[in-house]
Amino acid sequence: MIRPGLCSITFRDLTAEQLIDLARRAGLSCIEWGGDVHVPPGDTESAERVRLLTEQAGLSVASYGSYLRFTGDDAAHRADADAVLASARALHAPRIRVWAGSTGSRRTPTPQRAQTARRIREFATRAGEHGIDLGLEFHGGTLTDEIESTMRLLDEVAAGNVRTYWQPHQDMPDGEALQTLRTALPRTSTIHVFSWWPGAARLPLAERADLWRAAFSILQAEGSDRDALLEFVPDDDPAVLDREAATLRALIGVDGASTS
Repeated sequence: MIRPGLCSITFRDLTAEQLIDLARRAGLSCIEWGGDVHVPPGDTESAERVRLLTEQAGLSVASYGSYLRFTGDDAAHRADADAVLASARALHAPRIRVWAGSTGSRRTPTPQRAQTARRIREFATRAGEHGIDLGLEFHGGTLTDEIESTMRLLDEVAAGNVRTYWQPHQDMPDGEALQTLRTALPRTSTIHVFSWWPGAARLPLAERADLWRAAFSILQAEGSDRDALLEFVPDDDPAVLDREAATLRALIGVDGASTS
């Protein structure tokens, strides 16, 4: 089953209460709570409060969208990792989104890549002790900027509770983007859904419906449970969420909606 949801970073200017109400009214099922505004790392009181509000609205916590990048000296990294894990636990998040460094795969020296993989593995072990998975942000400027590097990094980490997110890379034609999905499919946990074209121009989701219809067809044929989370909407406008969520639900066939 593919579960439709929302990333809280979509509406950074809204309160958690406002965002939950929007998601509920739009017919979404879950929320990835971001660590930049709504659930700061280490603020377990906020995390517990947001979890309770989410559950009271009949929604689920999909994941904790952290900005942990496994950089810095050992002491700084450990402090960052401790704070992220504490908030994820208080949020009862089943998954933590993490970032594979701060430089692209072709610019990252081998020792730095090895350190990033080691730190991800160590953090995955700690998270796994609490039943939490990790998901690598599939993004430029990191070790997941190319699909080959992403798959190699997963091999280097070699942890059963570490998988990758997927989204179409910026300016990548549909066919190439879908091929990255096919390659990563067995090791993909979560989908970030948005409609950018060209560059970072934000379009209604329906304007790239062919891409997303094909992507969800690939995902549904494989059959695993996954979350599909709306990440960006045109103009960051809360007023368009109902429309964008309806398009997402139709594309994945929720509530009997047709994708044709």
